[in-house]
Amino acid sequence: MTTRAILFDSPFLLGFDHTRALIDRAAKAAAESYPPYNVEQVGEAAVRISLAVAGFSPEELAVTLEGRQLTIAGKRDDAGRGEQAFLHRGIAARGFVRSFVLADGLEVAEAKLEHGLLHVDLVRPEQDRQVRRIPITTG
Repeated sequence: MTTRAILFDSPFLLGFDHTRALIDRAAKAAAESYPPYNVEQVGEAAVRISLAVAGFSPEELAVTLEGRQLTIAGKRDDAGRGEQAFLHRGIAARGFVRSFVLADGLEVAEAKLEHGLLHVDLVRPEQDRQVRRIPITTG
């Protein structure tokens, strides 16, 4: 049993079973290295993910959000490229799928392709904190 499993088995952390699965999924995604990417803090409430996707057209890229999982995929369409005779091929031409698990409240603002980089901007809108008093009933 790992320390992480012991932490999530605490009686003070109720309903966090899904968190263990999210951490495992994020650790697996971090082990992948293609395509290279950056994650940068942009201001106090925004994050930008930039992936190096040189050679991909916007039609060959897909950015999807399902629940809290952001998936960025690239599928090369080699049908129209014909037979090319490469003397050296150093630019990767394979497809990819890269996933990121987003925190609650983080939203995708836009995805923009420029100069071979796909930028996905995420924002956390300012939310009003509410304190709710729970009524106590008697038996």
